[in-house]
Amino acid sequence: MTPAPARSADHLTLALPKGRILEDAIALLSQAGLPLTMPEKSRALRHEFPGVTILELRNQDVPIYVDLGVADAGIVGKDVLIESGRTVYEPVDLRFAGCRLSLIREVGATGEITRVGTKYPRAARAYLHSRGITAETVKLSGNIELACLTGLADAVVDLVQTGGTLKANNLEEVEVLFHSTARLIVNRAALKVRAARLRPLIENLRALTAQ
Repeated sequence: MTPAPARSADHLTLALPKGRILEDAIALLSQAGLPLTMPEKSRALRHEFPGVTILELRNQDVPIYVDLGVADAGIVGKDVLIESGRTVYEPVDLRFAGCRLSLIREVGATGEITRVGTKYPRAARAYLHSRGITAETVKLSGNIELACLTGLADAVVDLVQTGGTLKANNLEEVEVLFHSTARLIVNRAALKVRAARLRPLIENLRALTAQ
């Protein structure tokens, strides 16, 4: 394995998720004082700015890159962070990309829950255990709601934003496991080594989000 090139203490590497969060994340970080602009659409996965490198990753990979120190900090949804199980510092709730993780069933369903389909098996198992439900958890991807509609599962655990998809498919939220928003996460070692860059960034983001 080729070692990563050494970085100066005043250079930041940030892990940001592709998709809907990226644009809001770039805008907020720019307001917080980083010299960033939205990268032009391309196949590039790494973007260089003065004193800052942006790594454009899948949501689920952001906590891994930050925890293992490849990135000094990152932005990711609380849902992804909880599911990752990674031990990173989480100093700021950025208050955008809001949604909730919920237990979902067909409208009026009252039977025993024996199997749950989800993209979030860690969170789902913790919830089921807390409720004393000994159901099988099946990890799925894509249109999780189909697990209920086809009989693959008695319930699903999935993200909900507006609830429109649920209504269109005769599904309903039975219980909200937790609410999720985008969070700034920081590698604990980097917080010491790059304190001169990271601590002002954290304070600026707290001020921008009124915390």
